[in-house]
Amino acid sequence: MKTIAKRLAWAVIPALLLAAGCRNEPAAEADHPAEEHEQGAEVPSSVTLTPEGLAAAGLKVEAAAMRPLARRVEAVGELEFNGRRLVHLTARTPGRIERILAVSGDRVREGDLLAEIYSLDHLALQAEFIQAAERARRLAGDAAEEGGARAFLESVRQRLIVIGSSPSEISTLAASGSVRPLLQVRASLSGTVLESHVLPGDHVELGASLFRLADLSTLWACVHIFEKDLATVRPGGEVRLRTQAYPDQEFHGRLILLGDVVDAKTRTLEGRIEVPNPAGKLKAGMYIEASLAAAGERTALVIPEAALHDFSGRTGVFVRTGEGVFSRRDVEVGERAGGFVEIVKGLAEGEIVATAGSILLKSEMMKGGLGDEHGHD
Repeated sequence: MKTIAKRLAWAVIPALLLAAGCRNEPAAEADHPAEEHEQGAEVPSSVTLTPEGLAAAGLKVEAAAMRPLARRVEAVGELEFNGRRLVHLTARTPGRIERILAVSGDRVREGDLLAEIYSLDHLALQAEFIQAAERARRLAGDAAEEGGARAFLESVRQRLIVIGSSPSEISTLAASGSVRPLLQVRASLSGTVLESHVLPGDHVELGASLFRLADLSTLWACVHIFEKDLATVRPGGEVRLRTQAYPDQEFHGRLILLGDVVDAKTRTLEGRIEVPNPAGKLKAGMYIEASLAAAGERTALVIPEAALHDFSGRTGVFVRTGEGVFSRRDVEVGERAGGFVEIVKGLAEGEIVATAGSILLKSEMMKGGLGDEHGHD
C-alpha cells in the first residue's frame, strides 16, 4: 500500500506542474544550443506549465520595456586605510621600554594603555613641575611675582603634555606632589594595532616608532575614473562596491574627493570613496569594482533583476513563447538600478519574461523531463 501511495504522489505532482514536461526549443531558438547534464544527457531549453502549475508556482511575468535608467560610471581600484583615522605613535622622550600591553592585531579603545617607558627626562620634568607649583602657591597674592610664577608653571605643564602626560595625570601630580616613575603611552583613537615596533627592555630615542593604529570602521577606496567620465561624476555621489572576497554582497559608499591630475598614460583621475565598514569585512588592499552615480538619465531596455539566471556561466532568462511555454534565452546585461537590469542583447521590447518564481523553471529544465517519467509510473 505504501508503495502504491508513493507512486500516486509522484504521478500527481508532475501532472500539476508540467503538462508536457521539458521539451526541446523550437527551430526559431536553434541558435541557443541545449546544455548537457554532467552524465551527458541533453538538457531541454523550454518548459511547459499547466494553468494549475502556473498558479501553484506563483510565477510572475513582466514585459521587457524601455525605462529611464540612472547613468552610472564604472571604475576599479583598491581599499586603503582612512587617512584621517590612522595614527603613528612615536616616543616623545628618550627612555627604556618597561612594559608592552598591546601587540599587532589587538583591538583597543581610545585611552587604553599600550606601553610604559622609564624616562629620566620625564622624572626631571615632573620634579620641576612640583617645584613650580609650590612656588606659584607661595607667591600667590604677591603682585610683583605671582604672574611670573604662574607663567612658568604653565610652561612646565605644557612640556609635560608634549611628552605624553595627560591633563588628569598632571592634576594628580600637582595634588600629590609625588612623581610617577613611568611615562604611559595610550591609544589616541579606538581601532586596531597595525604595527608594534618595540619590546620590553628596548631603549628608544626621541621620535622612535612605537605603534601604528587605524580605525577600520571606515575605509577609503581609491578608484581610477576615466577622463571621459569626469563631467558626469561629482563628490557626494552614491557608490556601490563589490569585492572578489564577497562576490554576492554589495557595499555602499560616498565619493568624497576627485583628484586634480589626470594620469598621462591611463587617462584616468583618482577618486576617493569613503566606505563604512562596521562589520570589519572589508580589508585594506582588497581589489574593488565600483559603480558611481552619474549625472543625468538615459532610456534603456530593462527587466527585473529577479528574471536573471546563471546557466553554466552564461546569463539567461525565461521568455514566454506560447501559452504556458517558457524558453530559455541567453542575454547580455548592462547597468543595474532600482531592482532593474539593462538588457544590451538578447531581448526585444515587449517580450514577456518570467520573474518571481522563475527558479522553478530552471529547476524543472535541469531535471531533463523527469516529470514525464514520474507521470507514467
